[in-house]
Amino acid sequence: MSDKPKLATVWLDGCSGCHMSFLDMDERILVLATLADVVYSPLVDHKEFPDMVDITLIEGAVSSQEDFDKIRKVRAHTKVLVSLGDCAVTANVPAMRNRFKVDAVLDRAYFENAALNQQIPVDVIPPLRKKSVPVHQVVPVDVFIPGCPPSADIIYETVVEILQNRPPEIRSRTRFGA
Repeated sequence: MSDKPKLATVWLDGCSGCHMSFLDMDERILVLATLADVVYSPLVDHKEFPDMVDITLIEGAVSSQEDFDKIRKVRAHTKVLVSLGDCAVTANVPAMRNRFKVDAVLDRAYFENAALNQQIPVDVIPPLRKKSVPVHQVVPVDVFIPGCPPSADIIYETVVEILQNRPPEIRSRTRFGA
């Protein structure tokens, strides 16, 4: 393993749009690779979160027990945690279910809207928590990048600023939903 800082990305309850924006950095990903090693991501094939990571980008809200357990482990093993996108920052679209009880949501999805095989998949779908919440309601977050999804430019520039030990200027450069 190299002496470069370690970078991770994690996907919770979201649409993967933030990871698509990360990929939209195009050739700048190669520049990031000279500055940091990507050690964990849904974009690579690592199964276990590493012991310690310098920067972790979190996409998505905390909606299931699996999300809850994962974000707590990630926080414990990350120096700088970045909430990436409106779902991580505010719970956004995943929180639309919050006005309904979990049983009503599951009934709607797996019985009312299903013509065949009407059953709740217990082996594949992790149990939902009572409410879908933003990451900072579960663990402390160091940097917030709003946007749905945030642009590749803001993701790249924020990661580079953090890697260079400079506080990223985000407020004037992005907004919710854009």
